[in-house]
Amino acid sequence: MRAAAAAAIANAFVRVFPASSLQANVLKETALFCGAALLVWLLSMTYGLDLSAGFF
Repeated sequence: MRAAAAAAIANAFVRVFPASSLQANVLKETALFCGAALLVWLLSMTYGLDLSAGFF
């Protein structure tokens, strides 16, 4: 399942950004960096938060 999701995301990037454009490569790397930063921020915000079933 995880590999299929990663492949779908990679295919979406390939369709959106042409492979021959340097500007597209810069945009793609920037988007991936921002996504990673957002994930780290989200994980840091939920650190110590009780996310067990009883919380909901």
